[in-house]
Amino acid sequence: MTLPASPTSDPAPAEAPAPLYSVVAWPPEALDTWMRRIQERLGVRGFGLPHLNLRAPFTTPLSAAELVDGLRGALQDQRAFDVRVKGWKQLPSVIFLECELSAELRGLHDRLLEVGPSSRSPYDGAEYRPHLTLALGVLPWASEELWEQVQREVPPLGHFHVEALSLTREQRGEVQELHTFPLG
Repeated sequence: MTLPASPTSDPAPAEAPAPLYSVVAWPPEALDTWMRRIQERLGVRGFGLPHLNLRAPFTTPLSAAELVDGLRGALQDQRAFDVRVKGWKQLPSVIFLECELSAELRGLHDRLLEVGPSSRSPYDGAEYRPHLTLALGVLPWASEELWEQVQREVPPLGHFHVEALSLTREQRGEVQELHTFPLG
């Protein structure tokens, strides 16, 4: 005969979801401040502070220290680089400031994908498009009016220089910067 569980027994704790890691470049202060002011004025947000993803969010069985070591290896010969701002782009539920996919940026993205094992996003590889997200989760009924307002905004600069990349981790809604990789 099986006895029912005691009312005082604790259920097994739920396993925490795996953290999501990203490799990002932070835009310069002028571009960051400009984007945040537009977000505030329009009542929209991206995910976290404005950033350029060099690798879409991913999971990995590697420890944070192993991931830092792997990224350090992939970035050891990486020089600082310029990113050209192209202009606004709209896709279903998102509006972003598109950046040019230079050969250098493509090569860097591809090298970062080799660090792992790790999950892959549909936006990695051939579908990678460098950008700074202005609005994420835009509802269809607000899309047209928001797009009209955004198109009037002119970025304060046409390019920016990236001298460091950061490894970030998102877990339970909090984004933490784990490590900064200065570029040569």
